Amino acid sequence: MLLLLFLAPLAMLAAYSFGTVDVLGRPQLGFTLDNYEQAVQGYNLAIVARTVWYAAAATAICLVLGYTVAYTAARFAGRFSALLVALVVVPWLVSYVVRIYAWKQLLGDDGIVNSAIGMFGVTPVSWIGTPYAVIGGLVYSYLPLMILPLYASLKDMDPSLIDAGKDLFGTPRKTFWFVTLPSTRTGVIGGCMLVFLPALGDFATAQFLGGAQTTMVGNIVADQFVASGQQTFGAALSMGLVLLLVVTVLLGSLLNRRRRGRLSDVVV
Repeated sequence: MLLLLFLAPLAMLAAYSFGTVDVLGRPQLGFTLDNYEQAVQGYNLAIVARTVWYAAAATAICLVLGYTVAYTAARFAGRFSALLVALVVVPWLVSYVVRIYAWKQLLGDDGIVNSAIGMFGVTPVSWIGTPYAVIGGLVYSYLPLMILPLYASLKDMDPSLIDAGKDLFGTPRKTFWFVTLPSTRTGVIGGCMLVFLPALGDFATAQFLGGAQTTMVGNIVADQFVASGQQTFGAALSMGLVLLLVVTVLLGSLLNRRRRGRLSDVVV
């Protein structure tokens, strides 16, 4: 199944990334580095940097919001903890495009957000086409993917560790930094990877909520395959994105491995 649905399409994408297109825009196999040379041009690198920045910002915001929700559900919601998590996940089951388009209506010039701002005498703001709208859309889209692993880590954590941390460190802030957060690091790393990886390849959010100055790599790739007829260049951009994803996964695995090593040393 993996060979058929994952490795084979990826191998075809890699082969096309070294090819050319004919006069009709059809990809032709070959070997040239022109597509990769075009991919590392300054304009494209700026879009890659912007994409990484948007994905990283959305991941950081999701971490803060997700940890707050997961901690509240795991520690204080009692028998309603599963219901609270379910209420967070249920909207995520709605079509992705529908949810993003709903945000376009909310953030429009005549949308609910500007109407609420106007009630306080503040001049309405044009949100659509700004980085705030794109990052906010990414946060809304992928927040449940952060909450779920964090909630699982917090539920598996022994509550007596927090009580012991209060006795050792005194303040709740120190207890969180030196006891709770390290004990749930696996959930933090897992949640960050689950949010960061799809956010890197996202294109619908920037398509609906962004503009010319908020284009992400996914938008460029989609345009090359659908509109521009430069499928080989789109394949080269896709392979660069895949490489970035692989590096992210390896870093996450390395952090988890180091964490397990430290835990083994403590146990020994």
